[in-house]
Amino acid sequence: MSRLALTRADAPMTAARVGIGGPVGSGKTALVEQLIPALQARGIDIAVITNDLVTAEDAERVRRSGLIDPERVSAVEAGACPHTVIREDPTLNIEAADELERRFPGVELILLESGGDNLASTFSRDLTDFWMFVIDVAGGDDIPRKRGPGVIRADLLVINKVDLAPHVGVDLARMQREATDVRGGRPVLLTNCRRGEGVNAIVDLLEREVLFRS
Repeated sequence: MSRLALTRADAPMTAARVGIGGPVGSGKTALVEQLIPALQARGIDIAVITNDLVTAEDAERVRRSGLIDPERVSAVEAGACPHTVIREDPTLNIEAADELERRFPGVELILLESGGDNLASTFSRDLTDFWMFVIDVAGGDDIPRKRGPGVIRADLLVINKVDLAPHVGVDLARMQREATDVRGGRPVLLTNCRRGEGVNAIVDLLEREVLFRS
């Protein structure tokens, strides 16, 4: 049961809403494509919302993937900086999530992928119950030390493309250690979304912290 479902004992079940943010090219859509089958394999009923500037390109990519019923994928066109629709005025995303819940009453979890942005990107708590921030090693191992709001405030920090570390001169162990330090010990998980490595650890965390499954 999601946090939203617990607001009133007699309230109807409400899907948990999980945000996925991060810089351009960090691997957000690739992570969504890995999470879909991993969540479905555990019997979790899901839907997806993608955010792009003025296109529905990410939504179309997910729809064409064959991983999920295309009707369960909605697109939001921000028309401006992604901050606008995930933090400053998340109305468009809230409406898209509400519509998915009306169309698919059994949905338990909605993934909301933000458009690519910078290290300051954060989600409104009016929109999401839980949000993760995705960075990648190719962006540099100094990202944690820069202490951007996305890195600091996210419920989960995902360090993606770990397979590239030796090729871009990144000390992965130090990057992970520094990320954990700046986040005060809150979760930091490593992934290689190209191969699906580390994705099950994210699903474990979502089951425990968002869906409250033991």
